[in-house]
Amino acid sequence: MLDYIRLDWDLPILPQLPNGFKSAAILFHPFIQMPYGWEKSKRENPYQHIYPSDEEMINLGEPISWKEVMSKINLKSYKELSLALQTSTYAIRYKYKRKDLANLLNSYLEITPDLYYPDSDRTSLFIVNSLLKVLCSKEANTLYFSEPIHDTNGSFEVRDMSPLKIGNLSPNDLVITDENMDFAFMSIYDSFTTLLLAKDINIENTIKSVNLEALICDKETSLSWFL
Repeated sequence: MLDYIRLDWDLPILPQLPNGFKSAAILFHPFIQMPYGWEKSKRENPYQHIYPSDEEMINLGEPISWKEVMSKINLKSYKELSLALQTSTYAIRYKYKRKDLANLLNSYLEITPDLYYPDSDRTSLFIVNSLLKVLCSKEANTLYFSEPIHDTNGSFEVRDMSPLKIGNLSPNDLVITDENMDFAFMSIYDSFTTLLLAKDINIENTIKSVNLEALICDKETSLSWFL
């Protein structure tokens, strides 16, 4: 089992990896597209904050990639979209804020019905099945989890789990690894991303096999890659 690890945001990720992990990728959480008219059917007053529940997201929502949103608002890189998201949610220090990028993003969201921000603190339920497929790709049947907020950990059989059940393990910080410790994934608070770790040197092929949108970490990549 792998305990949740606190990585230094300003230092390269790869030298901080534990237990023989050799490669990593930063996975981008998809935006959430709900059916047309969904928000209107939910709204009771003009000031109500509306965001899909886990069940609504899984049963009714569709994932929208970062690349698709970037193309709609003419952003040139994942870095720019990450800065837009983090500026909009006050998750970044003032000197790094990019209000111009945040305004582009929010203007697009205002004119696009029923489109919502990605999960910011925990692994998006949209990518959980793909991650479980990765963790089980070397014949693992049992997965282990560690959740630091309430200091809980445990194990489960893959066949017994679903994205909704994974989402209920923790409201934010969580790491899950397979029984062989070949792979692990962990949520990164306030980042709209999940970090995937692998003992294989070439994680890029793994990412491609499940069609996840990601930044492959090189020896210089840190959690503050967008600055």
